[in-house]
Amino acid sequence: MNILVLNAGSSSLKYQVIDMPSQAVKCVGLIEKIGTEHAVFSHDKNGEKQTQTLSMLNHSVALKKVAEILLDSKIGVIRNVDEIKAVGHRVVHGGSKFSKTVVVNQEVKKSIRVLFDLAPLHNPVNLAGIEIAETIFASAKQIAVFDTAFHQTIPKEAYQYAIKNSFLETHKIRAYGFHGTSHKYVSEKAIAYLGEKSKNIISIHLGNGCSISAIKKGKSIENSMGFAPMNGLIMGTRSGDIDPSVIFYMMNTLNKTKKEVYHLLNQESGMQGLTGAADLREISEKAEKGNEECKNALELAGYRIRKFIGSYTGILNGLDALIFTAGIGENSAIMRKLACQNLTFLGIELDLEKNKMHSKEMREIQSSTSKVKIVVIPTNEEIEIAKQSYQIIK
Repeated sequence: MNILVLNAGSSSLKYQVIDMPSQAVKCVGLIEKIGTEHAVFSHDKNGEKQTQTLSMLNHSVALKKVAEILLDSKIGVIRNVDEIKAVGHRVVHGGSKFSKTVVVNQEVKKSIRVLFDLAPLHNPVNLAGIEIAETIFASAKQIAVFDTAFHQTIPKEAYQYAIKNSFLETHKIRAYGFHGTSHKYVSEKAIAYLGEKSKNIISIHLGNGCSISAIKKGKSIENSMGFAPMNGLIMGTRSGDIDPSVIFYMMNTLNKTKKEVYHLLNQESGMQGLTGAADLREISEKAEKGNEECKNALELAGYRIRKFIGSYTGILNGLDALIFTAGIGENSAIMRKLACQNLTFLGIELDLEKNKMHSKEMREIQSSTSKVKIVVIPTNEEIEIAKQSYQIIK
């Protein structure tokens, strides 16, 4: 059966049509810079790629463009919308209510909406994608796959905050963890590839959003993101970890409103705040040319990753494999180098030449003397979403 997978980001929309259960990918597409007059649309069918730059002011317009392309007589893959039997949606925050994939109904949509404030860059567009898909692919089952679900195995000592118990018991304020779909996919790939040498894994997802997970015997036991997908590592526009006192100082002394602080930490911080740019490619190029702000930002990001690697190795009581994945993790040699430097005590030694090599395949980049496997694994959240969608409706 044909399953359309939609992965909506704050300003992007990735899609694939996947035949299940064969997992054959019929087409792949991406729309970037949604909300602008210069959105970039790319569509790939059997290696034949087409790219356009056009106005794409919201996700509704973007999804209608996807449907139009899928039905195109030359580059499309379906003859009518009823050939799509299910639409699998990535939903970032499932709170404490969703520990597994579900078929979407009104109650599910209501719950996703309730969590808007906890994932403001994602849940609103995730829900918009569902509601628009319901109108375009009316006969298809709409399936929600939650980023938080994989992390439901995190133990209480890791997810509970040191505040009054009632906040956890009554209001479900706790760490949830994110990027679970990606961490699950790449950790399973690593386990299949490494076998017995993969009991203790650290998975590092580096994209515009970044997180790191400790995975023991295939189960998530810790993730750098918490109650909402804002803390932990330094991200494209999000601050990552910050002392809560800074927030009160901004409000009480600098007279920032809570709305201004919220926006600042979500959309004007991270690499954007440090350099004026969120795209690591641009930052890396400027750093190579001597830009001190960009060099400093890269050092800060690398340091933060190393700090988490150290603490997670302790939690796991040893480390067998370190995984790099997602756009930056898979493609940025400089970030992998910065993330691995000065970790020889933990048995982590990078081969600098292997690290520089570009490939779309899974590959090892550790030195011959490294005690820890360092593996670059391309993530494929879409395949994972298709698998989970198929399982629930077959």
